[in-house]
Amino acid sequence: MLHTVNKSPFEKNSFSTSLRLAKKGSDILLIEDAVYAALKDSALEKTVKQAASRHNIYVLEPDLMARGLQPARLIDGIQMVGYAGFVDLAVKNDKVQAWL
Repeated sequence: MLHTVNKSPFEKNSFSTSLRLAKKGSDILLIEDAVYAALKDSALEKTVKQAASRHNIYVLEPDLMARGLQPARLIDGIQMVGYAGFVDLAVKNDKVQAWL
């Protein structure tokens, strides 16, 4: 299953809920303000690193760049995808769960 999260983890609990409920091996795509969850030196870095050992975590590159954030700031193990990669993830997975 592909889980998409679009809210900042510092404003809503959508990201933590997705991590808690996603099955091992699930794909999690951070879009819009959820990209802040993937940054090094944040309060969530340890949580995200642990989650990346159980899930494939992706960040939508255009949303990262729109917020003036550089790829070098991403936590190790987080993968960037563009819009085509987003489509590929949606096609690869039989279901998509949007966490709002």
